[in-house]
Amino acid sequence: MSEQVLMRRKSHFLRELNTVIAVAAREITVFLKSPGTIIMSLVMPFMMMFMIGGNMMGIAGGEKLGKPMLVGMLVNMLFMVTAMGMSSLVDDHETDFNQEILVSPVSRYSLVIGKIFGATFGAIVSMAGTLIVGLVMGITLPIGQLLLILAISPLMCFAGGAMSMLLIGLIKSKKTANYAIMLITMPQMFLSGAIIPINESNTVLVILSRMMPMTYCIDLTRAITGTSSPQFNTVVNFAVIAALTIVFLVIGTFFFAQSEKNR
Repeated sequence: MSEQVLMRRKSHFLRELNTVIAVAAREITVFLKSPGTIIMSLVMPFMMMFMIGGNMMGIAGGEKLGKPMLVGMLVNMLFMVTAMGMSSLVDDHETDFNQEILVSPVSRYSLVIGKIFGATFGAIVSMAGTLIVGLVMGITLPIGQLLLILAISPLMCFAGGAMSMLLIGLIKSKKTANYAIMLITMPQMFLSGAIIPINESNTVLVILSRMMPMTYCIDLTRAITGTSSPQFNTVVNFAVIAALTIVFLVIGTFFFAQSEKNR
């Protein structure tokens, strides 16, 4: 392979990397300049964990659910907030920001990946809010387990972002997109076992839970941190998450790029 070809590939890689960093930095800046979004990122864990999970802790044997519930809510926040953060793509569609990016010689995937990384920042803030709520409820995790969750958090965020991308690729109304994302993510919080165990639920609920990406994200995280016995093999969890993420990302990005191209 000639040196000229290597130089072109290096230049192309650096251009794509620069696009990812620039888009992610823009999303983080927008997030930091929106106090309402920051407040909601901190309040949401309180509403979901303290109000719903607190009742579970009060029942007989509920104290055993403490750490698994905290881990489940940490993953839920990473997944859900990233998915909701991707709706900014619809805003960018209306302001022609996407058009300005896509007419340049960069991959459409660089734009989407940059968006996911940017949305991940807000998800990490929500994760911090969840830890604070857990501390108030008397539920804590060792630093080693927290570092493990942080290490695999990009996988959870990409799974949520990719699922959201599938909807955004087909929907161009921000209001409709937000409703659709909420309709997809909210049921997963309950059916994935994030707060309420579903192992002994009826067959219909179990089947529904198996169809949801968050189920495998939570099961993988609990298995890695050792906070509860996994439902599936770790390799199976990782493979399902990776496969769904790639499929959702490819299909969603394709339809998104097509809609931008046809404007």
